[in-house]
Formats: sequence, structure tokens, C-alpha cells
Amino acid sequence: MQNRADFLQIHKGSLEVEKITNFWYNKYKNSNFGAIITFVGVVRDENEIEGLSFDIYEPILNSWFDEWQKKANEKNAIVLMAHSIGDVLNHESSYIAAVCSPKRRVALELIDEFVEDFKAQAPIWKYDIINGQRVYAKDRSTAIKGSGILL
Repeated sequence: MQNRADFLQIHKGSLEVEKITNFWYNKYKNSNFGAIITFVGVVRDENEIEGLSFDIYEPILNSWFDEWQKKANEKNAIVLMAHSIGDVLNHESSYIAAVCSPKRRVALELIDEFVEDFKAQAPIWKYDIINGQRVYAKDRSTAIKGSGILL
């Protein structure tokens, strides 16, 4: 059995999209998956920010991801994810997700559910970078069930 690190990657700074997605493609293209679907998140240039910065609480992220892997495995699929920690400037990638599945429909449905649940549940805190400083993006954050933010 492969370990979590084969499926979940944390990188300091922006993601090397081509390197990560090509690695996944080359690793899984001969595994009899009929669909390998990727989603690449790119930091938008808006609200006068220079980029985003991220903190991750890995123990909860690992548990959340393991549950998703189990859900995918029940459909003979796998999920893959890479995320940034630290600063990512505008027009760079901070998040890549992928689903590999024998069936196209399963992959399409899982990638949508996975990305939406990631936005709602993953323990990743986002900060705007404004004038070189990290400012917590509270207005664009979603509370994680059972946790809170101390102000």
C-alpha cells in the first residue's frame, strides 16, 4: 500500500504546476485509469493584493484527506492534492487537485465534490499579502466545524 505522501504534497511557495501534474500523469497513466482530471487554483489579482499566504494544520488536513481517499477508493479512484504553504504571488498556483478513475463520470463528480469540500473543510488559513504584509482574509474564510478563531 502506498502512503499518504504519494497522494498529498505540501510545497513552500508557489506550485510548479507542470512538474506536479506531469509527474501525476506519468505515474498513473499506465494504471488503467480512463480519466485523470486536474484542477489548478491560481491566485487572482484583485482587491489590490500582491498575493496570498497560507498556513496549514497538517494533522487535520491529513485526516480530512484520508477520508477523501477512502471515499475515492470505494469508487476504484484516487485523489491527489498539492498545496502551498507560505507566500504565493498573483498569477501563480497555490492548489492542485486531481482524481484518477477508470470511469470519466466518477472522476468528474469526485473532482467537483473534492474541490468544494476542500474550500469548506480543509484546515488551511489564507492571508492577503498587502504591502508585503500578511493580513488575515477573514471575510473570505470559512469556519471549520468544531473550531473557532480567537480575535
